[in-house]
Amino acid sequence: MTQLQGPRAAPKSGETKSLVILLHGYGADGNDLFGLSEPLSSYMPDTAFRSPNAPDRSAMNPMGYQWFPIPWLDGSSEEDMKAGFARSVGLLNDYIDTSMAEEGVTPAQTALIGFSQGTMMSLYVAPRRAEQLAGVVGFSGRLVDENLAEEAVTKPPVLLVHGDQDEMINVSEMSVAETALRAAGFDVASHISRGTGHGIAPDGLTLALQFLMARLGINPG
Repeated sequence: MTQLQGPRAAPKSGETKSLVILLHGYGADGNDLFGLSEPLSSYMPDTAFRSPNAPDRSAMNPMGYQWFPIPWLDGSSEEDMKAGFARSVGLLNDYIDTSMAEEGVTPAQTALIGFSQGTMMSLYVAPRRAEQLAGVVGFSGRLVDENLAEEAVTKPPVLLVHGDQDEMINVSEMSVAETALRAAGFDVASHISRGTGHGIAPDGLTLALQFLMARLGINPG
């Protein structure tokens, strides 16, 4: 049986009180986003960080992974994309369950950070979980969820961050996602990183840190 694997950083304090799961983008791997754990952990010493590889090798970058194929990039079919997406949803839910059990934390002590395709996965999976997660941070992604309002079981707070120079996913997708999430009853905050392409700028990371600390009940200082 396939299980997601990837790097883990133990809490700096040695005591786990919360968990952040980082979900990378198309063609990358768990190590790509795992680098965020170092600056975040300085302010979140009781937090464990995990960053799984997506389940399939990327057709565009055999050294990286994908959560699902993208037809207009890799020539796959719509059916391939839907099948890959559904498979990754199941595997990610299993990974979240297993990670929480191994770290000894509850859903309320667990947050997701996604980038690009990882944001798409986060915004789809989190609302359909039976117990509400602490929050979702979505960098440079989009909402791929036509049935959100009808299918949302829980409504974790969401922070969306996007660069205004993003050449892969237009910044307008952030407003589309924010509007849909708000209409479905989610608490949403958003931020545009000026002069930033398809990546994470310092201002966006700072806001993510503040969001996570607030949602996970971590006192600054």
